[in-house]
Order: sequence, then structure tokens, then C-alpha cells
Amino acid sequence: MTELSQNSSELPPQVPEPQKSAPPESPQPKRKARRSPSLLLSAILLVGLIGGSLIGYSLSYVAFNGKIDTLQTQVQNLQSNQTYVSYPNATYNLGNNVSLATLYKLVQQSVVVITDLVPEYNFFGQLAGYAQQQGSGFVVTVNGEQVIVTNNHVVEGGINATVTFVNGDSYLAKEIGSDPQSDIAVVTVNAVGSDLQPLLLVSSLTLSVGDPVVAVGSPYGLSGTLTTGVISALGRTITESSETSSATGPTIPDVIQTSTAINPGNSGGPLVNYEGEVVGITTAAVSSSQGLGFAIPSETIIRELGTLVSKGSYDQHPSIEATGTDMNLQIAQAMGTSTSYGWLVESVSSQNGLKGGTIRATVLGSQITLGGDIIIAINGGRITNGDGLLSYLEQHTQPGQTVNFTVVRNGQTQTVAVTIGKLSS
Repeated sequence: MTELSQNSSELPPQVPEPQKSAPPESPQPKRKARRSPSLLLSAILLVGLIGGSLIGYSLSYVAFNGKIDTLQTQVQNLQSNQTYVSYPNATYNLGNNVSLATLYKLVQQSVVVITDLVPEYNFFGQLAGYAQQQGSGFVVTVNGEQVIVTNNHVVEGGINATVTFVNGDSYLAKEIGSDPQSDIAVVTVNAVGSDLQPLLLVSSLTLSVGDPVVAVGSPYGLSGTLTTGVISALGRTITESSETSSATGPTIPDVIQTSTAINPGNSGGPLVNYEGEVVGITTAAVSSSQGLGFAIPSETIIRELGTLVSKGSYDQHPSIEATGTDMNLQIAQAMGTSTSYGWLVESVSSQNGLKGGTIRATVLGSQITLGGDIIIAINGGRITNGDGLLSYLEQHTQPGQTVNFTVVRNGQTQTVAVTIGKLSS
């Protein structure tokens, strides 16, 4: 082979190479078109999105239907717990969210103003004139008859009693029954039927401290007044004093204490719950307190109303015919006993099974007769003080009945059969 010099100016003649025939093409497998990676990724995302949407929709549909079922159940439960109060012209669904405006409209037509005249006498006992006496009342139904319930002290000793309804209609009133021991009276009027819309009396035994209540009445002659509060205590004992004299009235047991504002003129009006049902009669207020008031419980009204209408009076108040005082630690120490609760019997006016005391002593500045029975339970129910004793007697016993009392006598706890007497008027 001749080596060519880079400096050579001539090139050797090129001899063409013999052409070779191309070999026959062998069949090649067809290649698939190569897809773009971004397109493939988009397709995968689209499939995932559609699949996820279907799965999410299915789950949401199940969950939503479950919530609907739950809500329907809750609505049914709420409806079963709501109270529907029906009256001739309307039905009010008060439920748990009470509108006081609606409640007032429900009650106001049944509440009345009662006015009468009471005689006034001079120093020599001569009639000097008449003073107007004013209070409230409300309509109820007794044996198919509509009557008006009020406090006894609103109509006691009065003449020319007048009843005025919220729409201004006024009628002369007639007293048909009264009980000074419970401060309840019943009057009737010849009113048109549309004015006599009764309220429903329900038992006050289901009340608890803290329950909301409403008083509707006519304080200071201002008819149609609503005040609100709660039950602040139960089973109180009060002695009323007259608004027009210094005389004191009877001792009234088993009274409701309420924070609802009660003023002169409210007496005799209804104390109602949030369903518009009567649970008491507003009867008295403590003048030196901040809104402390009292009401005769509806249970007392229910117990007496039929007798007051049919007989004009009620004389079945129970009594143990004894005097005594609430126990405390100082009295217990003076008696040499560990029992510091209950009611100490100081004297008994009849042989009813209880024993009075014999030793006079001064305890905390008061004269007390020691040595008598200490009442600590009645029929197994604990008695902590005189209020509890009188409330139990009023609610659960009748004159002539024999009841088991648990007493501490001479340092020993024993059961004594006590015959219940009748409270003298």
C-alpha cells in the first residue's frame, strides 16, 4: 500500500469499488408509537380523579342519609317532649324555647282585677268611711263551672266587689267560698262566655327549686303585669299581716317561696310555669326584701276547691295540737342529746301520743321547755324542722288519721303512733 504524503500535490486516481447488491430486507417488527410521559400522567390523574369522585360521592351519600335519619329522630324526640297548650281559639307550641310574650298572651285573658270596699272605723268604733281594697284573681273550671280563684284577704270583709277582665269588661262579683287558713277564696260573676277562659291547675308537688315561674297580676292597680323569677324554696311557713291594719293572719304551711316580684295588688293572681299552667296563687311579699315573695301551692287549691264551691268553707286542715321549736346544736347541748335536727315538742294540748317537756331553760336568749319528744321522722320521711313537719302534715295526713312518728324520747329513738287532730279556725 502506497503511503500518501500530506504534501503531495497529486492524488492517485480513485478506482471505483464494485457495487455490492443490497441484501434482501428481512421483515422487521413494527414499533408501537412512543407516548408522551405527560399525556400518560394526565390520563392516570383523570382516572384517579373520576374514581375518587365516585367513591367520595358514595361515602358522602351514605353519611348524608345517616345524618338525615339522625336529624329526623331528633326532631321526633323533640316533638314528643314539647307541650302543646290548647285553648278555644288557638294552640300554642311552647316547647323548650319559651316566648314570654306568647305566654303572656296565653294567660292574660284569664287574669282579672278584683276591687271592693272595706269599712274604716274611728277611735270610738264608729264607721268613718270606706277604703278601696284591690287584688287579682284568675278563672278556673270546677265541675264544669267557671269560677274565679283569689286570696281570701282580697275579698274578706269587703262589699261591692267588682271583677274586671283585661278587655275592660267589668261585673259584680259574689263570694261563694273561702278558707282563711290557706288564704283562698272563690267568687263568681255573671260574665259572658268569651270572658271566662279558664287556666289549667296542675300539681305543685312536682316543683323543684330553680324551676322558672311567671306571675301575672295587677300590682298597684296596674292590670296585666307580668314578672318572672324562679322557685327559690319550697315548704315555707308564713304568717300574713294585713295591708290595711296591724292584725296578723293565720299561720300558713307548705308555701312556695319565689324570686318573682310580688307587690300589693298581685295578691290572688296566678303563679304559672312556662307551659301556662297554674302552680300557685301569689299571696304575699316581704316588704323589706328584694323581690322575695310567696305563693299558696296549687296542690292546696286542688285539694280544697271542690269543697269551697259546694260547701263554702274548708275545715280539714291537720294538726298535732302541740307547740314546739326547731332543734339546733345549742338546744341539743342543753338537753344532753346528739340530735340537733327535728322539731322539739314543748307542750301538747291533747293525748295524741306525743309527750311535751317539763324543764324551762333559756337557750340563745329564748325561754324553751326542754325534755319533750324530738320529732325526727314521719312514716319514715325525715323531718328537719317545723316547716318540714307542717308541710308533711298538710300534704299527706288528714284529721282522725293515725300516723307513725319517729321521735327521740329520753335519749332513745322510738316509733310512736300519733293521732292527727283538726286545726281549729
